[in-house]
Amino acid sequence: MTQPGTFRLALTALALAVLLPLTASAQATMGGGRPPGGNGLKVGNGRLHPTLDLETRLDSGVGYFREQGTGPLSPDLSGELALHVRPGFLLDVPSQKLALSLRGNLDYVAYTGLITAGSGAASHLEGAADLSLRFDPEGTLSVEVGDQLTRSDRTRTVALGAGVLSLFNEARVRAQWKPGGGALELTPAVAYAMEFFEPLGGQAAVGCTAVECDPLAASQFNYGNLRLGVEGRWRFLPKTAVVADTGITYRGYFNDTTTPSALLLHAMAGVAGLVSPRITLTAKAGWSQNLGEGGGGTVVAQAEGTYLWGPALTVKGGYLRAFEPVAAYGTFRDDRFYVEARSLMGSQLALHAAGAVDLLSFTGTRSDTLVSLDLGPEYQFRPWLLGAVGYTLSTRSSSLAASGLNYTRHEGYARVSVTY
Repeated sequence: MTQPGTFRLALTALALAVLLPLTASAQATMGGGRPPGGNGLKVGNGRLHPTLDLETRLDSGVGYFREQGTGPLSPDLSGELALHVRPGFLLDVPSQKLALSLRGNLDYVAYTGLITAGSGAASHLEGAADLSLRFDPEGTLSVEVGDQLTRSDRTRTVALGAGVLSLFNEARVRAQWKPGGGALELTPAVAYAMEFFEPLGGQAAVGCTAVECDPLAASQFNYGNLRLGVEGRWRFLPKTAVVADTGITYRGYFNDTTTPSALLLHAMAGVAGLVSPRITLTAKAGWSQNLGEGGGGTVVAQAEGTYLWGPALTVKGGYLRAFEPVAAYGTFRDDRFYVEARSLMGSQLALHAAGAVDLLSFTGTRSDTLVSLDLGPEYQFRPWLLGAVGYTLSTRSSSLAASGLNYTRHEGYARVSVTY
């Protein structure tokens, strides 16, 4: 169990992290003169901006550890105060022939051990990078080549439980063709993704009787995913368009001989446009069918609206039904309800809030419910200095009884971001 004294110590550390950006801003104001950042380093026609994020995160669900460090394994996710040190960079090189955009960071996640003894062993390195090259970006036919790489403890495979590290990479090629002045747009694309898993800790969750809830067996579900698709848009009115989206997805597993490969064909069509100067709506529907071994199909759809509630507040919400491949079951259906809001208060303060409910139905009898919430303010103290605090909630409940698939995770964070 968490001792009251160590939890108060963690709260004190979190409060200090909230005060750090305020102190830094005051010192910069007192010193006067030009801020020491904001211009970056010149690279050809573009700029390279080094960045650094320092974040303190009080997390109630880091992983599964032994009680008091040596006792029996805790049946619940254990909390911890985590420190994130995240150096990175932003590079943009604009050009009419070849435009380059590159984002990257490394994130060292250090668990302090202030709340849960032995959690320091789960400290690890995360990171992300995204490269985009656009050939003739303003032309009638433009081509984008890119790659995205992410290492995180938030896997994209929803069938797996907590306590898994994911290494995800996706290479993509996309073309945009705008014949006849741009009223018609066709966007063919191809992408190949791979995801590899490893356990974040050395223990399986209490009550785990299925392989998908055991972090030690997660590498069994390493996979490759190929997507081919075409999107189309025809503006038959100045502010309204017919939209279409069709494609095929193949999912195969490198080490798993029990999960059937999936071959999904989907097609959707609908309309998108302005209903009024303040309201934008998108509505489309179609069908997705698994042509692979497991079979099955369902209606897929999206309905989304954006409301400009005054010059400084935007609210977006909607419903999405998707049918996707997944480890252990072959396919699953996701019925997602979501809402987002963002408000700009002056030129420096921004508030954001987002919430979603996902109803997951896997092939067979398993069903899960995911609830997520993210809210907090951001303040731009200087062009080069941003401070943010916030709270996130993640709740998961499953028809399977394993604790790794049934949990509630609270996270409070404070972050200072510096960009040169």
